[in-house]
This record gives sequence, structure tokens and C-alpha cells, in this order.
Amino acid sequence: MTVPDEVLVVGASAAGLATVEALRRKGYPGRVTLLGAEPHLPYDRPPLSKQVLCGLWEPARAQLRPADKLSTLDAEFVLGDAATSLNVRERTVHTSAGRALSADAIVVATGLRPRTLPGQNGLAGVHVLRTLDEASALRADLLTCSRAVVVGDGVLGTEIAASAAGMGVAVTLTGPQKAPLAYQFGPLVSDLIAGLHTERGVTLRLGSGVTGLDSRDGRVTGVRLESGEVLPADVVVVAFGATPATEWLEGSGLALANGLVCDSRCRAAEGIYAAGDVARWHHETLDVALRLENRTNATEQASHVAEVILGDDRPYTPVPYFWTDQFDAKIQVHGTLFADAEVSLVEGDPAGRRFVAEYRRHGVVTGVLGWNMPKQARLRRPALGGALVGGKP
Repeated sequence: MTVPDEVLVVGASAAGLATVEALRRKGYPGRVTLLGAEPHLPYDRPPLSKQVLCGLWEPARAQLRPADKLSTLDAEFVLGDAATSLNVRERTVHTSAGRALSADAIVVATGLRPRTLPGQNGLAGVHVLRTLDEASALRADLLTCSRAVVVGDGVLGTEIAASAAGMGVAVTLTGPQKAPLAYQFGPLVSDLIAGLHTERGVTLRLGSGVTGLDSRDGRVTGVRLESGEVLPADVVVVAFGATPATEWLEGSGLALANGLVCDSRCRAAEGIYAAGDVARWHHETLDVALRLENRTNATEQASHVAEVILGDDRPYTPVPYFWTDQFDAKIQVHGTLFADAEVSLVEGDPAGRRFVAEYRRHGVVTGVLGWNMPKQARLRRPALGGALVGGKP
């Protein structure tokens, strides 16, 4: 395989920057360009719903690397200019500012776009949280409001609810699950999360979908539920999932199906690769297509893509890992927690909110969850063995 003379990374995300860093770390001497839709240098997203939103960090602290460190990468940063299309045959990316950027190898790392509710666009007081600017705008609104509703009972929604409650805002959390994160963690852990939020003043209105928003004079006043209840709100945060940012690839000829479809080497076409939340790749060990939305995978997959670009022909077969911090709970997950898994406590005690749980499916340990026991959970990671993300049913 011939090493490309020039690499273009589309997306100034954690995955995008990790690709550039891995190329340089592995001795790549060619030209590297990083294209980003936002005007900011690459920053970390997990702190946005926690440290930045709470005000513990200034927004600048979320930047992944200081400017002087980035300068050592000898890469061109083209920021504030979104990709609008890709010519696969010519390996050229066109941008909103009219640029045409070409390279021998292109890495797509454009991440996700938040889902929205009908009628929320242009309505004051309604927020999503994906970018640094959105975190700052939400914080400013929360500091002047008395009632907030978070629409979304997954990881992001519960983190935002915890942060807002910590700021002294009266928070209501709503979503279709019986308990927060019930689909992800199962009843044992999700009931503990529900209790944690209730103890800290979060009102739970779960088990009912959202049908729309109420407003007056261009500002949101409430959230309408399928049950007929209206939750009054000065601020509404919509946090019920996101979709891969692939709209700019429509018409490119690349396969798009819940992400940019890639082979086991994270390759979508000759000279075209993907890393991070946007990538849906073939996991050879499991013989399934996977797309992982977490910070750890973004970095690991980016490093693997860099290796493939430089000629290392190995499949990408990770063991997933993610974490969430809510109030004083630090939860780490290794592997996959299937909805039909058998859950057993292997260390600690839920009553003291320090424990490790193993998730088994068809007799195989597919995941390990630690609640305020990060080291103990990590030590059980090898128990996943060849199961990786759960094996085949």
C-alpha cells in the first residue's frame, strides 16, 4: 500500500484531532489539513454537560490542546467552514465558504447532530447541547430561570438535569422510559439513578412521550406530554438523542445507513475513512455492523484509522467503554449492557452506592458496570474475554 502524500480530516472533533495526532506520532511526514465547521479549536464534549454547564470550568478549559501544542503538529487548521459535499472519485471536499480541498486520503469525523422537536427552532428558551456555544447559551439561560424541563432520559439528559439542579434550578426530567437510563442499564441501576435525582430535587415525569411545546410571544412556556400533562418551563433542553452528521455526504455515492458505512478497517471507499460517532463499521469478531457514540471510541478509532492509512491492515475490534458523572455518582461501563442481560452484583453494595455489577447474556459476561468503583470495574474488564461487545445470540 502506498502511503498518501496528503491527508484531509473533516471534523475538528476529538476523533478528528486524534487522527492528526496519531498520524504525526507514527511518523507521517505528509501534509495534513483539519477542516472544522465551528470557529473553535478542537475541544472536548463530555465536560459541556457537566463542568462547563455548571460553571466549574471556563469554556476555554474544554479545549483539547493549547494552541502552542497544536502548532507542533504541523497541520493546517481550516475552521468555521462546514463541509457541504464530497467528490469521492476526485477525493475533494467542498465547503460552505466555497473552498475545494483535495487529498489522497480523507477521514470523515463529523460526529452527530442533535434531534429536535417540531416547532423548537427559533423559539426562545429552547436549547440543545452539542457544541461549546450551545453550552454557554444554555448556562446563561439557566442562570436567569426558575423552572427547566429536560426532554430526554438518557445519558446526556440526566447529566444536564443533574448540572441544572446543582445550579439551583427547579428541574423536571421527562422521557418515555420507566426510569432514567432503564434501556441502557436495566432496572437495578436505573432505579438507583432515579432515586439519586429525586433526592437532589429533580422531579421525574417519566413513561410518557413529548407531543410538543407551548409558547407565548416567541418564548417557550411548557412541554406537552402524551398523557395530556403540561410541564411549565422557562427553559427547555431537548436531549433525546442525535443522528450521524452525514447529510453533506448525500449524493456522494457512499453508503449511508445510521452513519457512514465502512468495512472492518473503517474504510468507506478507496482513500475514504471514518472515525468517531459518525462511523458505522464492520466488527469482524462479531460479524455485525457497529456505531459507538462515546468519547473513548472516538480516540481509539481515530488512532486505528491513522494506522490503516499508514499501511497497517488490521480490523478494528474494540471493547467499548463509556462513563457518566451525575451528582456524586461516577459510573463506568466496559463492554455492552444488553437489555435482556442477567445482572449480578460482584462487589460492593448498592445501598452504599459503591458497587460493581456484571451483565451476562447466554452465560457470557458482556459488560461490567462500576458505581463509584472505577478501579474495581476496570480490573474485571478482562472477564469480557472474547465476548467483546456481547457475542452472538
